[in-house]
Parts: sequence; C-alpha cells; structure tokens
Amino acid sequence: MELKQPPQKINLSSQNRGWENILVEQYQNPPGEAICHYPNQHAIYLSLVPRPIRLQHIQGGKTYTGLYGKGDICITPADVPFFCRWDSHDQFLQICISSDFMQSVARETININPEQLELLPQFRARDRQIEAIGMMLLTELQQENVGSRLYVESLTNLLTVHLLRQYANSKSIATYDGGLPLNQLIHVLEYINTYLDRDIKLADLAALLDMSQFHFSHLFKQSMGIAPYQYLLQQRIERAKLLLKQTELSIVEIALDCGFSSHSHLSKQFRKFTNITPKAYRVN
Repeated sequence: MELKQPPQKINLSSQNRGWENILVEQYQNPPGEAICHYPNQHAIYLSLVPRPIRLQHIQGGKTYTGLYGKGDICITPADVPFFCRWDSHDQFLQICISSDFMQSVARETININPEQLELLPQFRARDRQIEAIGMMLLTELQQENVGSRLYVESLTNLLTVHLLRQYANSKSIATYDGGLPLNQLIHVLEYINTYLDRDIKLADLAALLDMSQFHFSHLFKQSMGIAPYQYLLQQRIERAKLLLKQTELSIVEIALDCGFSSHSHLSKQFRKFTNITPKAYRVN
C-alpha cells in the first residue's frame, strides 16, 4: 500500500499469525490523507471511531465526502486505487481478502466464470453481518489465540460468501441440502478426534471429502447442527474433562494435549462451556 504523509499506525495485525487468505489489521491514524492500491486483495474498512469523522473518498472516478461513524464500512475491489482524506483522528479495522481465494469460492458457489467476477465498491454502507464478523476477527487478534485457525477460516469463508452474495456482479449462490452422507461424516469426526492436539484447518477437513470449504462447512452444519470450529472446540473440552478426571497430568499438559495454546486458553474456553475452571472441575 502506497501512503502519503503521515504514516499510518497499525495497532494489531494478523500478518504473522498464520491466517490464510485474509489479512486483518487495526489502525489508528492522526489527521491526514493516503493513496492506497491493493493489486491482489479486496479490502473492507470498518470504522471504529467513537465519534463520526469527516472523510473524503475518491475511487473509480467517484467522490464521496461526508461523515463516517462507528460501524460504517467501505468496500474496495482488488486493483482499484483510491484516495482518502480525513480531518481528525481515525480508527478502523482493515480486512483484506485474497482475490484468488474469492475466485476459488466463487467457482464453487455462484453461476459465473470466476474470471468475470466483479466486486462492487461501497461507500459508507451499513452491513450488520460484516460488522459482526469484523468484530469477531478483531477479538481473535486481541486474544492472540494459537490454534484458532479453523475458527478464522470459517469466518473468512462466511465473509467471502456474504460479499459474493451481496456485493458481486452475480448473486446466484449455489445451495446444498441434506447434510453429509454418514460414511463421510464418520470419516471427518474420526479425523478430528485423532488430531485434536493439532491446529486443524478447514481446508484439511474439506480435502478429506474432496469438496470446497464452503460446501463442506454448509453440509457439516446441516449434519451436526453446529459449525466445524464449534464442534472442534466442543470435542477439545470433552477430552480435557476426561483427562482432568482420569489422569494426573498438569493442566498445562492437558491444554497442549487438547489443542489449546496455554493454560489460560484452556481455562477461558473451559469456563465458557462448564461455568467452572479446569482446576475446580478436577477436584469436584
């Protein structure tokens, strides 16, 4: 991204977190202006400012000037340069999605040649789903959880499909009904159980059945009633319960054996599911 003065300040970034196909960064900027260009990424900007700021935005020969407030979004398609100027301190979440990844999802979900796919620019839009997904991604950045890749991939897929459904030049989304066949479902569940201690990716699970991540996620939820990342977390908690009661392993060892990054990561998720800490569960 090419910037004019003053430089932008990145508070948090997923740059080195191992997140695939998506880059999420939280910015805080003093008053200024910028020229931005992302050749291979679609960009979403979600305003986090506590009070509206005055913003000028020039993109594709169109100019928008007005107030941007918390929750407002801007969508910039890949390879479309834009200029913006803001007159007071700005705070926003920037979400960049790989254009190759969006084409891959489009190939599986919409009736259009991915090479002809166009994402339509948006200025000062309101979209509750994008805002909700953005805040969940920001929470993951703030918590610095290791082993949350499946969750982030699920959010990335959800966000990409939503963009295709609402902001692409073709909005015909394919649907899949009936859930996974029993033998395929058992295969996936056995894989998850075998590798609970690993950082399981959505792409890994979809590849087991030779299908797209979107297709797999949709059918898995139809079969199980919950998303793949929710099932994975549920099973990690169940294994932790078993190890807490039947072994003398330390809580740190149990956390790592169940795919959590640390004692505190296990404790936080364990409390969400059981309303008590692992230590309390062990002695009860």
